[in-house]
Amino acid sequence: MQQKSNFSTIEWTYPEPRNLADRFIGPGATRGELLLQLIPPVLMALALPLVAKLGDWGWNFWQMLIAAILAFDLLGGVITNATSSAKRWYHRTGQGFGQHLGFVLLHIVQLIALVLAFDRGNWIFVVGAYGYLAIASLLILATPLYLQRPMALLLLVGGICLGLYVLPVPPHFEWFLPVFYIKLLVSHLLREEPYRPPGDLQG
Repeated sequence: MQQKSNFSTIEWTYPEPRNLADRFIGPGATRGELLLQLIPPVLMALALPLVAKLGDWGWNFWQMLIAAILAFDLLGGVITNATSSAKRWYHRTGQGFGQHLGFVLLHIVQLIALVLAFDRGNWIFVVGAYGYLAIASLLILATPLYLQRPMALLLLVGGICLGLYVLPVPPHFEWFLPVFYIKLLVSHLLREEPYRPPGDLQG
Protein backbone atom coordinates (compact mmCIF):
# COMPACT_ATOMS: atom_id res chain seq x y z
CA MET A 1 0.00 0.00 0.00
CA GLN A 2 1.62 3.21 -1.17
CA GLN A 3 0.51 6.82 -0.89
CA LYS A 4 1.94 10.29 -1.27
CA SER A 5 2.09 12.73 1.63
CA ASN A 6 3.86 16.10 1.39
CA PHE A 7 5.89 14.80 -1.58
CA SER A 8 7.21 11.82 0.43
CA THR A 9 6.20 8.24 -0.27
CA ILE A 10 4.54 6.22 2.49
CA GLU A 11 5.08 2.52 1.83
CA TRP A 12 3.73 -0.17 4.16
CA THR A 13 4.60 -3.05 1.84
CA TYR A 14 7.98 -4.60 2.64
CA PRO A 15 10.18 -7.12 0.84
CA GLU A 16 10.54 -10.63 2.20
CA PRO A 17 13.16 -10.85 4.98
CA ARG A 18 16.37 -12.36 3.65
CA ASN A 19 18.05 -13.19 6.94
CA LEU A 20 17.94 -12.75 10.71
CA ALA A 21 19.16 -9.16 10.48
CA ASP A 22 16.17 -8.26 8.30
CA ARG A 23 13.85 -9.70 10.93
CA PHE A 24 15.57 -7.60 13.57
CA ILE A 25 15.90 -4.20 11.87
CA GLY A 26 13.16 -4.57 9.26
CA PRO A 27 13.60 -5.76 5.66
CA GLY A 28 14.45 -3.19 3.03
CA ALA A 29 16.52 -0.93 5.26
CA THR A 30 18.19 1.83 3.26
CA ARG A 31 21.88 2.70 3.35
CA GLY A 32 21.09 5.82 5.34
CA GLU A 33 19.12 3.85 7.91
CA LEU A 34 21.90 1.28 8.24
CA LEU A 35 24.57 3.94 8.77
CA LEU A 36 22.47 5.68 11.43
CA GLN A 37 21.85 2.37 13.20
CA LEU A 38 25.53 1.48 13.25
CA ILE A 39 27.81 4.50 13.58
CA PRO A 40 26.36 6.43 16.58
CA PRO A 41 25.86 3.26 18.70
CA VAL A 42 29.41 2.10 17.98
CA LEU A 43 30.76 5.52 18.95
CA MET A 44 28.75 5.48 22.19
CA ALA A 45 29.89 1.93 22.96
CA LEU A 46 33.50 3.05 22.59
CA ALA A 47 33.07 6.37 24.36
CA LEU A 48 31.43 5.13 27.58
CA PRO A 49 34.28 2.81 28.67
CA LEU A 50 36.79 5.48 27.65
CA VAL A 51 35.05 8.08 29.81
CA ALA A 52 34.94 5.56 32.65
CA LYS A 53 38.68 4.94 32.31
CA LEU A 54 39.57 8.63 32.12
CA GLY A 55 37.24 9.41 35.00
CA ASP A 56 38.74 6.64 37.14
CA TRP A 57 35.33 5.07 37.84
CA GLY A 58 36.96 1.82 38.91
CA TRP A 59 35.26 -0.42 36.36
CA ASN A 60 36.88 -3.77 35.59
CA PHE A 61 37.07 -5.35 32.13
CA TRP A 62 33.70 -7.09 32.41
CA GLN A 63 31.99 -3.92 33.56
CA MET A 64 33.52 -2.06 30.62
CA LEU A 65 32.22 -4.74 28.27
CA ILE A 66 28.70 -4.79 29.74
CA ALA A 67 28.54 -0.99 29.69
CA ALA A 68 29.59 -0.98 26.02
CA ILE A 69 26.96 -3.59 25.13
CA LEU A 70 24.22 -1.71 26.98
CA ALA A 71 25.20 1.58 25.37
CA PHE A 72 25.28 0.05 21.88
CA ASP A 73 21.98 -1.76 22.29
CA LEU A 74 20.06 1.11 23.85
CA LEU A 75 21.15 3.84 21.45
CA GLY A 76 20.96 1.40 18.56
CA GLY A 77 17.44 0.49 19.66
CA VAL A 78 16.35 4.12 19.79
CA ILE A 79 17.51 4.63 16.20
CA THR A 80 16.54 1.26 14.73
CA ASN A 81 13.01 1.20 16.11
CA ALA A 82 12.43 4.73 14.79
CA THR A 83 13.38 3.91 11.19
CA SER A 84 10.70 3.56 8.57
CA SER A 85 11.84 0.03 7.74
CA ALA A 86 11.42 -1.03 11.36
CA LYS A 87 8.10 0.78 11.71
CA ARG A 88 6.44 -1.09 8.86
CA TRP A 89 7.97 -4.40 10.03
CA TYR A 90 7.10 -4.22 13.72
CA HIS A 91 3.69 -2.72 13.00
CA ARG A 92 2.79 -5.08 10.17
CA THR A 93 -0.42 -7.11 10.11
CA GLY A 94 -0.37 -9.63 12.94
CA GLN A 95 1.72 -7.50 15.26
CA GLY A 96 -0.67 -6.33 17.91
CA PHE A 97 -1.04 -5.69 21.63
CA GLY A 98 0.56 -8.95 22.78
CA GLN A 99 3.55 -8.79 20.46
CA HIS A 100 4.38 -5.19 21.34
CA LEU A 101 3.97 -5.74 25.08
CA GLY A 102 6.05 -8.91 24.91
CA PHE A 103 8.87 -7.11 23.09
CA VAL A 104 8.93 -4.34 25.68
CA LEU A 105 8.75 -6.61 28.72
CA LEU A 106 11.71 -8.72 27.54
CA HIS A 107 13.91 -5.74 28.32
CA ILE A 108 13.92 -6.56 32.02
CA VAL A 109 17.13 -8.37 31.04
CA GLN A 110 18.90 -5.04 30.56
CA LEU A 111 17.79 -3.73 33.95
CA ILE A 112 18.97 -6.88 35.69
CA ALA A 113 22.30 -6.86 33.83
CA LEU A 114 22.88 -3.24 34.83
CA VAL A 115 22.23 -3.88 38.52
CA LEU A 116 24.21 -7.13 38.69
CA ALA A 117 27.22 -5.52 37.03
CA PHE A 118 27.26 -2.08 38.64
CA ASP A 119 25.01 -1.87 41.71
CA ARG A 120 24.42 -5.35 43.04
CA GLY A 121 21.42 -5.56 45.31
CA ASN A 122 19.70 -2.45 43.98
CA TRP A 123 16.46 -4.27 43.21
CA ILE A 124 14.39 -1.20 44.08
CA PHE A 125 15.71 0.31 40.87
CA VAL A 126 14.80 -2.77 38.83
CA VAL A 127 11.30 -3.09 40.28
CA GLY A 128 10.55 0.63 40.00
CA ALA A 129 11.92 1.07 36.48
CA TYR A 130 10.32 -2.12 35.19
CA GLY A 131 7.01 -1.48 36.90
CA TYR A 132 6.82 1.96 35.32
CA LEU A 133 7.75 0.50 31.92
CA ALA A 134 4.97 -2.09 32.14
CA ILE A 135 2.29 0.38 33.27
CA ALA A 136 3.32 3.01 30.72
CA SER A 137 3.34 0.44 27.91
CA LEU A 138 -0.13 -0.77 28.83
CA LEU A 139 -1.42 2.80 28.90
CA ILE A 140 0.06 3.60 25.49
CA LEU A 141 -1.26 0.43 23.89
CA ALA A 142 -4.71 1.00 25.37
CA THR A 143 -4.84 4.60 24.09
CA PRO A 144 -6.55 5.36 20.75
CA LEU A 145 -4.04 5.53 17.94
CA TYR A 146 -4.44 9.27 17.35
CA LEU A 147 -3.53 9.97 20.99
CA GLN A 148 -0.69 7.47 21.38
CA ARG A 149 2.11 9.88 20.43
CA PRO A 150 1.26 12.57 23.02
CA MET A 151 0.54 9.86 25.60
CA ALA A 152 3.91 8.22 24.96
CA LEU A 153 5.76 11.52 25.25
CA LEU A 154 3.91 12.39 28.45
CA LEU A 155 4.86 9.03 29.95
CA LEU A 156 8.43 9.47 28.74
CA VAL A 157 8.68 12.71 30.72
CA GLY A 158 7.31 10.84 33.73
CA GLY A 159 9.93 8.13 33.32
CA ILE A 160 12.73 10.68 33.09
CA CYS A 161 11.53 12.36 36.28
CA LEU A 162 11.30 8.95 37.96
CA GLY A 163 14.97 8.35 37.21
CA LEU A 164 16.07 11.85 38.20
CA TYR A 165 14.18 12.27 41.46
CA VAL A 166 12.78 8.97 42.74
CA LEU A 167 14.71 5.81 41.89
CA PRO A 168 18.25 5.02 43.15
CA VAL A 169 19.91 4.91 39.72
CA PRO A 170 23.26 3.04 39.58
CA PRO A 171 26.23 5.44 39.63
CA HIS A 172 27.27 6.88 36.25
CA PHE A 173 24.09 5.61 34.58
CA GLU A 174 21.96 8.73 34.85
CA TRP A 175 21.51 8.50 31.07
CA PHE A 176 20.20 4.94 31.16
CA LEU A 177 16.49 5.35 31.93
CA PRO A 178 15.85 8.26 29.54
CA VAL A 179 17.38 6.29 26.65
CA PHE A 180 15.71 3.05 27.82
CA TYR A 181 12.27 4.66 27.85
CA ILE A 182 12.79 6.51 24.56
CA LYS A 183 13.69 3.22 22.89
CA LEU A 184 10.68 1.31 24.16
CA LEU A 185 7.87 3.79 24.84
CA VAL A 186 8.47 6.08 21.86
CA SER A 187 10.65 4.44 19.21
CA HIS A 188 9.12 0.98 19.41
CA LEU A 189 5.51 1.31 20.53
CA LEU A 190 4.42 4.20 18.34
CA ARG A 191 2.96 3.30 14.94
CA GLU A 192 4.13 5.96 12.49
CA GLU A 193 4.16 6.35 8.72
CA PRO A 194 7.05 4.53 7.00
CA TYR A 195 8.36 7.18 4.62
CA ARG A 196 10.61 6.01 1.81
CA PRO A 197 13.25 7.87 -0.21
CA PRO A 198 12.41 9.01 -3.76
CA GLY A 199 12.53 6.18 -6.25
CA ASP A 200 12.37 3.46 -3.60
CA LEU A 201 9.17 1.78 -4.74
CA GLN A 202 9.94 -1.73 -3.55
CA GLY A 203 12.20 -1.57 -0.50
